[in-house]
Amino acid sequence: MRWPRFHTLRARLTAGLLVLLAVGCAAVGGAAVWELNGFLTDRLDQQLADAGNAFPASLEHPGGARDDHDGDERGDTRRQASGTLGARIVGGEVTNAAVVRPGGSVGGVVGVRVDGGDARALAAVPRDGHGHGVDLSGLGDYRVMAWPGRDGDTLITGLPLEPVEAAVHRLEIVAGGVFGLALAGAGVAGALWVRWSLRPLSHIADTATQVSGLPLADGTVALPARVPDARPRSEEVEQVTGAFNRMLGHVERALTRRQRSEERLRSFSADASHELRTPVASVRGHAELALLHPGPLPSEVRRALERITAESARMGVMVDDLLLLARLDAGRPLDLRSVDLTRLVLDVVTDARAAGPEHRWVLDLPQEPVVVSGDRHRLHQLLANLTANARLHTPPGTTVTVAVTREDGGAARVTVADDGPGVPSPLRAHLFERFVHGDGPRGAEGGGTGLGLSIVAAVAAAHGGSATVTSEPGATEFTVRLPRNPPTGPRATRDGGGAADG
Repeated sequence: MRWPRFHTLRARLTAGLLVLLAVGCAAVGGAAVWELNGFLTDRLDQQLADAGNAFPASLEHPGGARDDHDGDERGDTRRQASGTLGARIVGGEVTNAAVVRPGGSVGGVVGVRVDGGDARALAAVPRDGHGHGVDLSGLGDYRVMAWPGRDGDTLITGLPLEPVEAAVHRLEIVAGGVFGLALAGAGVAGALWVRWSLRPLSHIADTATQVSGLPLADGTVALPARVPDARPRSEEVEQVTGAFNRMLGHVERALTRRQRSEERLRSFSADASHELRTPVASVRGHAELALLHPGPLPSEVRRALERITAESARMGVMVDDLLLLARLDAGRPLDLRSVDLTRLVLDVVTDARAAGPEHRWVLDLPQEPVVVSGDRHRLHQLLANLTANARLHTPPGTTVTVAVTREDGGAARVTVADDGPGVPSPLRAHLFERFVHGDGPRGAEGGGTGLGLSIVAAVAAAHGGSATVTSEPGATEFTVRLPRNPPTGPRATRDGGGAADG
């Protein structure tokens, strides 16, 4: 048997209240029935004691002289209630037995035949002056009392238990009906009372649900109104309400500080990137100009100038990436046009072949062009970063497959898969965060900046899409999904979901 499961606190409290009430009703009803049965049985024993052995004594010598009593030669029925049993037992055998007929003393007595089982039950009654219950097959349940006779025999007087049992049974029916109605009424009233009492907790749950639905990770710091004062008031509910409201206040202040800190950081990143472009370009220009000097240069000087040129170029790329992320964070509008992804992928893979001839590049394009609405320049950068990531973090000879497909819902899917060593599991959860570097080789180009895949995630999010990765040794796949038409007012989310450098 499976017990029902109560999933709400309200149902559990109501059920617990009903169970306790049912136990109490059962205890009260059981005690009342037990007490009434004992009281009526004691009254029956008192009647037996008052009646004495007059009726069974008149059965000792049924053929003797008649006494001056209201009865006949079969027994003395004076002061005997209807249904009174009288029996004489000699040597364990019932020699004579009779029952007072309905109608009282004028009704006389009726002889009864006692079989072996009933005779043994009557013979077993002790002569102690106390009442005992016996079940007689021909007469029913009786309360009997045994007396010693004048001839060494045993005289039995008994009264039927049927009136006692009827009264007890009637009490059981009445008590069951009353307690049933009480339980039903208590169930309805208890459910309403519990619901009213738990109303403050419902307010707390509603407020918590509203907070859980807010996009707090995107910088939303306006939390809903606090939970109102509890009605009805109770110390426990007030404590929970106060603690919950204080927690909301702490969370709101923490989110506000984090939002301000991130805004200052983004502002600094954008300003610094913008301000660094000119000096970095100037350093690179002067280094290239020095390398063009017609006169001979010492090898150490030439090497230093070449490194200055390479590092300034790398720094320029990083500055451009930071500036792009700052613009995406600020929600700058995209230059939306129709973009043929198949053509764009073809151009990007052609560039990747030139930059990484030691890799094997494979194209998997559909028969029909896959066109989406997007910013061509940003999508080109997204694809270039994915192919650059595969080239920088896989050994020479790795096969890189770039595929474009149209999904059933109309979205476009671009995948970049390789059979390289894969992304380490601890790194995978942070793959699209900023300044996260993979463990791939660092070539003469200086490796990646740790911003490539974060740009991929930000550009995909700005188009209303997503970027994901699955990886295991020998099979790594980056997947970018782009809707056919980006949502109105696209806005990039910070740090998408996945990890290494691009």
